[in-house]
Amino acid sequence: MCAMSTWEKLSQDRVKGFLRAKGREIVNEKDEPVLLSGWGLGNWLLCEGYMWKAGPRGDRPRTLEQVVRELAGSEYAEKFWPRFRANYIRREDIQHMARLGYNSVRLPIGWRVLMEDEPGVRWKEEGFRLIDSLLDWCQEARLYVFLDLHGAPGGQTGANIDDCVDDFPRLFTDQDSWDKAIALWGELAKRYKDRWIVGGYDILNEPLRPDDGRMPCQYLLPRLRDFYIEAIAEIRKHDKKHMLSIEGSCWSTDPSVFCMDYDGNMVIHFHRYAVLPDIGAYETFLDLSRRWNKPLWLGETGENTPEWFAALYPLGASLGVGYNVWPWKKMACANSPCSVKAPANWEKFTAYTSGGPRPSYAEAQAMLDEYLSNMLLENCDQLPVVSASVRREPGCSLRATDVGRILRTFKIKRMWR
Repeated sequence: MCAMSTWEKLSQDRVKGFLRAKGREIVNEKDEPVLLSGWGLGNWLLCEGYMWKAGPRGDRPRTLEQVVRELAGSEYAEKFWPRFRANYIRREDIQHMARLGYNSVRLPIGWRVLMEDEPGVRWKEEGFRLIDSLLDWCQEARLYVFLDLHGAPGGQTGANIDDCVDDFPRLFTDQDSWDKAIALWGELAKRYKDRWIVGGYDILNEPLRPDDGRMPCQYLLPRLRDFYIEAIAEIRKHDKKHMLSIEGSCWSTDPSVFCMDYDGNMVIHFHRYAVLPDIGAYETFLDLSRRWNKPLWLGETGENTPEWFAALYPLGASLGVGYNVWPWKKMACANSPCSVKAPANWEKFTAYTSGGPRPSYAEAQAMLDEYLSNMLLENCDQLPVVSASVRREPGCSLRATDVGRILRTFKIKRMWR
């Protein structure tokens, strides 16, 4: 269990007014330290095919949209997506998250939800209305919301997770994409500058994937730095209050971009997947936090076993590092709080997106209708062990090897203060 002072920092009672960075801590309007704890709302405003159990032809929003149209017809598809947005995350989800004891959410946004994919800058008001509703629900429930540009115009990562066209981060090479992304951050800042429930602006999710045999992109690291400088300048024209969240490259694990102090009110944001759940997961960024005197946020992490959660996240909290776990719900899973039941015959959807035969229009529409129903919170399988493990509460379990690592960490963690 966490020490009492740590539990106080994780509490919803600390959700009071604008957040800001104060040295190596995040504080609220009362100058009380806050440790962020919450879940990412993945698959809502930027779909990911693996959360649908989809094959390669449905690995990102634009391909899922094409598949739904092919399988169910254009008229059905046009109605499907508003229903999907209305059902996947609702007030009930936010209330349930609050009941579990969390104090924040991270909202991944795909740019095409807010902007037309056409020449010039044209806003989609229905997308902003979705954000407005979430902010209202979260203010009622007392959860801070971090607005995360998960899929920027042109793509900032160069992989399916940013909804790019060709697995290359064209945000950094295409002027129209760059201009759209800067305009988008300006618009978000103008619209939400007075909403204190917005905890901060996460400027780019996981920019610049590692060079991995595809077209290289790490040579664009100076462009990433330049984008942060320009985006921050645009945000600060309209909004001097909100905290900014800055991520490094290579799935937000490489600290190289932190070569300067980008803003006086920022958090250093990093991600951790598939690592040993011990202090080694934090050391590089603890050093960086000390060097720049900035707070840390483990802003995306998860997709592992509950035992791994129980070892890694309370350890981070004891070191002063808040966390946001990925994702809140997905299909047929054992490591998110909410598991969406796979619709009957869903294997036909998976097969089609993997190059297999096409089900009939009637079959496809029936499957998708059931998916829309199954994704409602009350129809999901609830997995209480997952949240109990994240928060190391009764109902969780720890592996003996992880207990040993945790005890060794407690002996040396004073050196990081």
